[in-house]
Amino acid sequence: MEAFVVLCTVPDEGTATRLAETLVQNHLAACINIIGPHKSVYEWKGKLEHDTEFLLIMKTSRQCFEALAEKVVQLHPYEVPEIIALPVLAGNAAYLDWVKQQTAS
Repeated sequence: MEAFVVLCTVPDEGTATRLAETLVQNHLAACINIIGPHKSVYEWKGKLEHDTEFLLIMKTSRQCFEALAEKVVQLHPYEVPEIIALPVLAGNAAYLDWVKQQTAS
């Protein structure tokens, strides 16, 4: 099983909690940490933006990534949500086994 850490920012804590609960309840992620609030600076449609956001750090399996990404796009309030998957190269074997069990279909 290949594990992924997926990063996604959202505009507020309520959205973060709803997304996290939905993804975990649907076994698309084993665990999601909600970090924030934090400041994000980016350019969008030619304008420099400064926003307060929350960061979701999602632990999932490679096999669940596409479905997780589709669900995030479906539920996310942003026109173009951040969804970045990073492969887990190493980790606590027992924890990675748990991630696999939690995200097994």
